[in-house]
Amino acid sequence: MKIKAKLVLGIGLLFAMVVLLTAIGSIYINKLSADTKNILVANYNTLDYSRQMLIALNDDGFSNASILKFESNLKKQQHNITENGEQQLTDQLAANFSKLKNNPSDTLLLSTIHNNLTDIMLLNMQAIERKSDVAKKTAGNATLWIALVGTFCFLIAFVLLVNLPGNIANPLKELTESIKEIAAQNYSKRVHFEEHNEFGDLANAFNTMAQKLEEYKTSNIEKLMMEKKRIETLINNINDPVIGLDAKKHILFMNDVALKISGLKADATIGKLIQDVAVNNDLIRSLIQDLFHPASETINTKHEPIKIYADNKESYFEKQVIAIKITPTGEQEEKFIGNVILLQNITPFKELDFAKTNFIATVSHELKTPISSIKMSLQLLENAQIGDINEEQKNLLSSIKDDANRLLKITGELLNMSQVESGNIQIAVVSANPKEILQYAINANKASADQKNIKLEVLLPATIPNVLADEEKTAWVLNNLISNAIRYSYDNSTVFIAAKNKNNKIEFSVTDTGQGIAPEYKQKIFDRYFRVPGTKKEGTGLGLSISKEFIDAQGGEIKVESDFGAGSTFTIILNVFAA
Repeated sequence: MKIKAKLVLGIGLLFAMVVLLTAIGSIYINKLSADTKNILVANYNTLDYSRQMLIALNDDGFSNASILKFESNLKKQQHNITENGEQQLTDQLAANFSKLKNNPSDTLLLSTIHNNLTDIMLLNMQAIERKSDVAKKTAGNATLWIALVGTFCFLIAFVLLVNLPGNIANPLKELTESIKEIAAQNYSKRVHFEEHNEFGDLANAFNTMAQKLEEYKTSNIEKLMMEKKRIETLINNINDPVIGLDAKKHILFMNDVALKISGLKADATIGKLIQDVAVNNDLIRSLIQDLFHPASETINTKHEPIKIYADNKESYFEKQVIAIKITPTGEQEEKFIGNVILLQNITPFKELDFAKTNFIATVSHELKTPISSIKMSLQLLENAQIGDINEEQKNLLSSIKDDANRLLKITGELLNMSQVESGNIQIAVVSANPKEILQYAINANKASADQKNIKLEVLLPATIPNVLADEEKTAWVLNNLISNAIRYSYDNSTVFIAAKNKNNKIEFSVTDTGQGIAPEYKQKIFDRYFRVPGTKKEGTGLGLSISKEFIDAQGGEIKVESDFGAGSTFTIILNVFAA
């Protein structure tokens, strides 16, 4: 328990007991006062009224003044009934007095009234004696409780007096001795307090200090310098640019590769603030753009590749900002001490990627021409004017036509993907009619819907504003979504297609009634070449990825909601055209 808590508990308890003692004393004093007042006010008044009535009866002649005096005190007595049986005696007295007024010479009646008054006085005397006993008992209880509480207060004060000085003085004495040992350069000295209080925290801080002093004392400067030299040599031999910064963003080191690509010299950079160096260097300025964000001290971040002229050609580097944190000796929490900016040269991989993209674009483009010729030949063969063909030949031509369409779609997707990868997407965002875009995509998929007897239910408002979009690319995306919905829906089902104006945005949605997408795959379906495991439908895994790239390039958004086992809804959100 903390020392502060002990003091608060001890003194607070003592204070509470004093308050309790005061409260008990006040309660019992009030009780004694009430009992005494009850005796004085109630019973004493009755005795006084009875005495006055006796005096009035004993006056010679029983005059009118005596009668008035008796009646006055009788009325007072009638309003001062406090004991059991007193009401009955008072009523008898009043009745006998009324008779006496009519027959003043009746000595027997006079004697009876004397007896009534005597009985009333006796009853109240007995009540006074009983209430006196109650007051004595109350006084005894008050004495007992005050004595008990006072004794308890004394015990608490005695315990505090015996223990509190030692609890504070003994640890201070031990800590003072340890400080003297440290002053004598005995850094192995430690303080051991078992309690989890302020002295325990002080002991932990003292031991941490002693441990650090011991480490500094036993460290070898020559060894440290050798390790420093080894680390500098290692960093300079790294083939990728590396820049080291301290917590205040001073440049600690820049290896030779970093100095070369930035055109800087070590003497002009080491020890300076990197933002000062960035003022006259475009490359350094681009590298530190997000360095002053609070997240740079807690997480390691990777960025999009940057283009730098190096090795006499345009080269590509992937920037990584690494937050350096250590746990100081004797402490538990990590401490941020700086950042390392690492530029990984990915030029060879980028060149291979360009080669792959160019190869795919070339092959896809070259394949489109013969595939188109095949489709033209198929159309000619299906023309009855050229010649009749039997049923088996028709089936063969239909199979060839399906394969040609599938190849044409694949080559189209590959060409689109090559545009995406090369960054050559041609986007023309203009005002477009949402109904026309949707109708184009629906018409392109009617035949495939009819083959599976799938109903395309279109939900469109009577009026809808124009959308800000690339009409061709948006129609391609909707065509792809509707085609997927038909492909993955069951026969004789319904695909719902809708467009609406919501929050000044145009929302296109396509809902199928197929199997749906498992929750673990929802975040991956827009990745390139990804296909849900276990699916038996044909495809390249590029359609949704290309769709996302096309919509993102228009400043829009594409998202999916799926109920696994019941179907999926793909939604495209684009801006309304503002005239």
